[in-house]
Amino acid sequence: MRTDPLADAELTYLMGLGFQLVLGEFVRRMDAAGHSDLRPVHGAVFQALKGPGATGTELAERLGVTKQAAGQLVDDLEARGYVRREPHPAGGRRKLVVLTEQAEAHLRAAGRVLHGLEAELEGSLGAAELSQLRTALARLIREMTGDTLPALRPQW
Repeated sequence: MRTDPLADAELTYLMGLGFQLVLGEFVRRMDAAGHSDLRPVHGAVFQALKGPGATGTELAERLGVTKQAAGQLVDDLEARGYVRREPHPAGGRRKLVVLTEQAEAHLRAAGRVLHGLEAELEGSLGAAELSQLRTALARLIREMTGDTLPALRPQW
């Protein structure tokens, strides 16, 4: 009898593979829903800008990227109509990057896709098991970071 090769796999491998599979399915469903013009990194930008927006420097910190990389992302998303730069409420030369209605609509669509995907996972794994997985991952993250969550970005 063969044993499951994942039973003895390293935790980082299992978490990475799980993330890759769920993200890949999310992207496939977003593409099918007519949102193929954006990549997962754009969704991370949208999450970081939700609410009052952020300066380019704040966005870079939230994403864990350089200011130049954040600026390139903002330039691209501004050209596509997903973000706009506004004068900063505190004045000065700083600009506040905020989401447009087009980005808000994308976030709503992404939320529907994610909730549908999670509902399917709950149906196949069971509500209790999915809840335990979520709790265990949250505990692991808190154990390693405390109250200060790091930016979600690839480490490779």
